[in-house]
This record gives sequence, C-alpha cells and structure tokens, in this order.
Amino acid sequence: MTKKLFMFMLLFSANVFAAPVNINTADAQKIADSLKMIGEKKAQSIIEYRVKNGQFKNVDDLKKVAGIGDKIIEKNKDDILFSDSFTSMTPVKK
Repeated sequence: MTKKLFMFMLLFSANVFAAPVNINTADAQKIADSLKMIGEKKAQSIIEYRVKNGQFKNVDDLKKVAGIGDKIIEKNKDDILFSDSFTSMTPVKK
C-alpha cells in the first residue's frame, strides 16, 4: 500500500517541483508542465495569443488570453516570468 501511495504522489506532484517558466519563450508543453491549473489546451492558447499579439509584457497582457483569470494568475504568480531573468511577478517589498 505504501509503495502504491508513493507512486501516486510521485506521478501527480510534477507541478510541485516545476521551475519558473518564461511564457514568452516556452513551448506549450513546458507551460503546461510548469503552471498550476494550465493544461495543454490553455498553454496552447497562450502560445497562439503570443504569436498573434507579440510578447507578454505583464500580467494584464496574460489575462487577455481566454481562460486565464485572476485565480490562475494568483496560483502561479511566483512561477510566471516575462523574460529570462529570474524575477517573478511578485513586487519587491521595500
């Protein structure tokens, strides 16, 4: 039983260990693997929007993609990158 539970947890914990993802350069699979509540269909929508409208500059641009709203942004805010620098959307507190 313990072995089965371990295998189950291992299979369904991919997002727990995912690294931040640059939504301006990543492919749909990388986006889907890295962000919570984003499957391949929403990830593909992100790619299609990016191709049609250019790179995302901020979170408001990302919200223009169908199916992406405040709840998804909030769950993923520390893992969404807009450039290759490793700074998240979370503002720096002074």
